[in-house]
Amino acid sequence: WLMPDNMHHQWLLLAACFWVIFMFMVASKFITLTFKDTDGYSAKQEPLILTAVTKVEEVHVPELKHWPEEFQPTGKAFSGNLIRQPLVHMERLELLRNVCRDTALRDLSHTAVSKFVLDRIFVCDKHKILFCQTPKVGNTQWKKVLIVLNGAFSSIEEIPENIVHDHEKNGLPRLSSFSDSEIKKRLNLYFKFFIVRDPFERLISAFKDKFVHNPRFEPWYRHEIAPGIIRKYRKNRTETKGLQFEDFVRYLGDPNHRWLDVQFGDHIIHWVTYVELCAPCEITYSVIGHHETLEDDAPYILKAAGIDHLVSYPTIPPGITVYNKTKVERYFSGISKRDIRRLYARFEGDFKLFGYREPDFLLN
Repeated sequence: WLMPDNMHHQWLLLAACFWVIFMFMVASKFITLTFKDTDGYSAKQEPLILTAVTKVEEVHVPELKHWPEEFQPTGKAFSGNLIRQPLVHMERLELLRNVCRDTALRDLSHTAVSKFVLDRIFVCDKHKILFCQTPKVGNTQWKKVLIVLNGAFSSIEEIPENIVHDHEKNGLPRLSSFSDSEIKKRLNLYFKFFIVRDPFERLISAFKDKFVHNPRFEPWYRHEIAPGIIRKYRKNRTETKGLQFEDFVRYLGDPNHRWLDVQFGDHIIHWVTYVELCAPCEITYSVIGHHETLEDDAPYILKAAGIDHLVSYPTIPPGITVYNKTKVERYFSGISKRDIRRLYARFEGDFKLFGYREPDFLLN
């Protein structure tokens, strides 16, 4: 009746194995019941996922805290690629603020927010946008964008060229048409921008457009303004040729140019400084675009203003925005250093405020 020792040990080992298997099955069941609810698992993990996303945003977008409050008036800006672009625009605004604080340049960087300035600023109330016009820097296209946004036309292609600058018909009001309180409200709350380009290249463009090509619907440039400049500034009065670039430069660089400016009226907007046009040290602009980088700046401005889904900036012909150093040097090659220095002295504020280098031919 007594089992041999080896048989006894085998039964004990078998019982132990069954016990281990039984405990493993119980434990497995417990684990399955605890964790098989995927909804519960996701819900438990969701705060962790949100925390991770929040931390990523904090890492990549700290600079948004430094943007002017009015930069996002419609609350539609900044997403995707736009978040990676603001650095250059922030640097431009920072440079502007620093130069505005430079007391040595105060006379060249500050101006009153007069009716002349308010006449240059166009309003899109529907999307809370102000655009300051700086002629000879592609402004016609921006006006077309605002005309469409204001609802006067459904697309840019539908706008007749003769309507763009007819402010009685294009549905584009000037800021000067509002009351003082309404002007102040818009200046404080709206998205505000304007475009600049190399100051000397802009003057060449103005000279070519108004005095060389002279559009037939603007005869006063050739028949009234040009003779006035020639009478005052041409050294050789016996010459009968039309206005030369040298005459134009001499007029612009004259410290006493204002008496002629008054006679010419608002036509001077094509060559006066950006400071006189837009008062950048008095008005806090959201973005300053550069003509030389318009291919990047135009979509950035539309995105920042929250209107990129509504309208596109017209196609920019290849090479049209590239700074033409050779052309600038050629136009100034026959001008005396004294006249060029006088011209630069007048436009120095524009060069410094917007980061344009002093021309090489002035340094030689």
